[in-house]
Amino acid sequence: MYNTQRKVIFLLLSSLMSSVMLLSQNAEVQPKSNSPYSRFGLGDPSRLSFAHQGAMAGLGAAFHDPYHMNLLNPAALGYLNTTDLETGFYVKYSGISDGDTSANLWSGNLGYFAIGFPLINPVSRVLDKKSNKVGLGMGFVLQPFTDVGYDLRTEQTLTDVGRARTTFKGSGGTYRLMWGNGFRYQGFSAGVNIGYLFGKSTFNRTVEFLDVGVNAYTTNYFDAQSISAFVWNAGTQLTIPLQKQEVEGTRTPKEKSLVIGFYGNNAGSFSTNDSRFHYRLNSAYSDQDTILLETESRNQGVMPSELTFGISYFQTNKWKLGLEYSMVNWSAYTNPLRNESLTDTRRIAAGLEYIPDAFSYNNYWQRVRYRAGIFHRSDPRTINGQQLTEFGITAGIGFPVILPRQQTSFINVALEAGEFGAAVALRETYARIVLGFTLNDNTWFFKRKFN
Repeated sequence: MYNTQRKVIFLLLSSLMSSVMLLSQNAEVQPKSNSPYSRFGLGDPSRLSFAHQGAMAGLGAAFHDPYHMNLLNPAALGYLNTTDLETGFYVKYSGISDGDTSANLWSGNLGYFAIGFPLINPVSRVLDKKSNKVGLGMGFVLQPFTDVGYDLRTEQTLTDVGRARTTFKGSGGTYRLMWGNGFRYQGFSAGVNIGYLFGKSTFNRTVEFLDVGVNAYTTNYFDAQSISAFVWNAGTQLTIPLQKQEVEGTRTPKEKSLVIGFYGNNAGSFSTNDSRFHYRLNSAYSDQDTILLETESRNQGVMPSELTFGISYFQTNKWKLGLEYSMVNWSAYTNPLRNESLTDTRRIAAGLEYIPDAFSYNNYWQRVRYRAGIFHRSDPRTINGQQLTEFGITAGIGFPVILPRQQTSFINVALEAGEFGAAVALRETYARIVLGFTLNDNTWFFKRKFN
């Protein structure tokens, strides 16, 4: 069993190092994403779920696990049974096509870094002979929230001046730092996340007239924006027991339950610090004409409200099946630097997790967690009157790792494949793989006693 475990860890780490080496040798690799649609709104939304959730289509509303964190719904922190360090990295391949031309792009980044812990140590609870009715948990996470990264060029023919080339370039994005707390009493739990959203993005646009000759001026638009905001969300979960029975002659208790959960937040504001520099340049005559110079402008924008509902079926150490639906009021979003309209979004997702035999001692693969999911969502951005949509399928494996203190940790692998865009514009076909590490330790907040 331990030889198999070591082989699995070695193969996964070797695959990660090989992927990093291949990315560094590929001439088309970008340090972050190169997505044409990220120039709208705040950019492309990042995946906020961790690797174990991402393999189940990102379920979070009615999901909880004693060995994995769920900070999408902070109510799940009340079920955490061990100190949990979570980190994940992703690599993404995108094939972008408009019907006539296509491009292949690679990107990758750190997906998240989080730590959570129960405020009532489970070992101390057992030694003190206390009941398990109450649970308290806390967690922190730092992760990307949106990503801006694009570099594209268009050409059109104008009646008076001939060909005009427009180049669009952008980079940056936003991050969020969240602090979550969850409380559980028997089957009911509630929690709240509070945090800080921050980041800076730059947006460049250059217009060149190709047929005018040396008298042509190139017009440049350089805009930069820093964003900061205090953000929050809250959630609840209700676990309804369906069956609790110890089956004689088996190692797996047949505990079945139904979990109902939701989380969300209302609309909030964010502060911006904007700068703009628009100018025309004739490189042949070294002539520059400033159109607009605004070095600092403080403004206020509006972030949308969000609400997510979910329902899951749990069979302890065997099955997790879940379905959830979310909606975000992006039509209320405003940004003073960018005069654009966004559309309300909807997302529906379903996922599952299966463990053949969580207590097998002679077959490692029986203890592995197998996961899969499917989702469909609408995007807040609209191109040529058509709202962008995304459809994806997910799959993954959770490899248990027994550390020296016999506390189970996990290496989680999640694979996502899908299609994003609109029928009348660019379409993106992508594959994304996430490698996540879950390190567990139950000695934090342990009350040592001496006789």
